[in-house]
Amino acid sequence: MKAGFNPHFRKSPLTDPWEPLCSKITDDATIIGLIADTQHCNSRGFVHGGLISAIADNAMGLSCAMRHEDISGLVTVSLHLDFAHASRKGEWLEFVTSSIKSGSSIDMAQGQVYSDGKLCALMGGTFSVHKS
Repeated sequence: MKAGFNPHFRKSPLTDPWEPLCSKITDDATIIGLIADTQHCNSRGFVHGGLISAIADNAMGLSCAMRHEDISGLVTVSLHLDFAHASRKGEWLEFVTSSIKSGSSIDMAQGQVYSDGKLCALMGGTFSVHKS
């Protein structure tokens, strides 16, 4: 586990097979990290784009949720990723996000995915806010 990271606080049946996941909370973001291993990779040894998409969605949604006090959750409206570099088994992936718009009904976030410090993907998402 990379310094400053702890076991990820948000468990899910979807992400259970991808454990161990790590996260770090800053003043305005949730950053998720992991060491790429066999369960994260496709048959060619690259980290699967679907895994990157799912974790990017999770990290951006959690970063947006930090901006609200009284919501029951966020639902993804749109998600996009632009892949810049392949990630391989053994590399540290870090999902760095920021909330760029926080509203009463819609939130937006963006960020980058790094693999051993090299830009792996750009991400963006829009989320519907659900009140408690």
